[in-house]
Amino acid sequence: MIIKREILITNDDGIGAKGLSALVEMARPYGNLTVVAPKEPQSGMSSAVTFSTPIRLFECKREEGVTYYVCSGTPVDCVKIGLNRIFHDRTPDLLLSGINHGSNSSAAVLYSGTLGAAAEAILYGIPSIGFSLATPHNPDADFNASIHYGRKILDQYFQNPPSREVYLNINIPDIPMEEIKGIRLARQGKGAWIKEFEKRIDPHGTPYYWLTGEFRNDEPDAPDSDCNLLGQKYISIVPHQVDTTHYAELKRLGEVWHL
Repeated sequence: MIIKREILITNDDGIGAKGLSALVEMARPYGNLTVVAPKEPQSGMSSAVTFSTPIRLFECKREEGVTYYVCSGTPVDCVKIGLNRIFHDRTPDLLLSGINHGSNSSAAVLYSGTLGAAAEAILYGIPSIGFSLATPHNPDADFNASIHYGRKILDQYFQNPPSREVYLNINIPDIPMEEIKGIRLARQGKGAWIKEFEKRIDPHGTPYYWLTGEFRNDEPDAPDSDCNLLGQKYISIVPHQVDTTHYAELKRLGEVWHL
């Protein structure tokens, strides 16, 4: 029996991104799709919401099984307004975010609008998955492997879903499909972005700074880190949760601090 689910889709690269079209193609067999995506690219917005300006929402296209809306806000705005205004009388079964043009492994999860949207859905009790292709932000990247393996992952997901408090972060290496070695469950790698700003001079002679940076891998030999598995040509899947409490430290501090 084919189950037609209600699936909400968003991204942080904007309504015109090739990765968004690829995610729609990946998800078509699994249900009715509602796309609410930012009008402009919103990379690095994490869980930002818009307070200072009105948010605008327009239906922009319909296809068989897919309705598209464009939103003037951030990825989290897209999730919120989608749930409150489009799904106000029902609840989607799943939120999918992506496919991001660029890796969201290791420390990138802290900045990612793709994963900010996925985390927001969890706050509403809606299961969610973020997909990213580890491309150097190529707007015309090849998403064929992402669609192929994404469907394999979704098949597993629907058969054995994770707990309701968990959202999945899936990163796909930017290599030909035949070179991908497989899919691995992983943990968030330890690392940081360093040397982040490049000083430049504008035509008027005034200095300005451009965000660039390089990634410092703090555990290059760890066999289970997401960024290392990506480098070894594996797709990585990391289960994340919204609750960032360090429970072991909470217990320790309770024993040694006299409050």
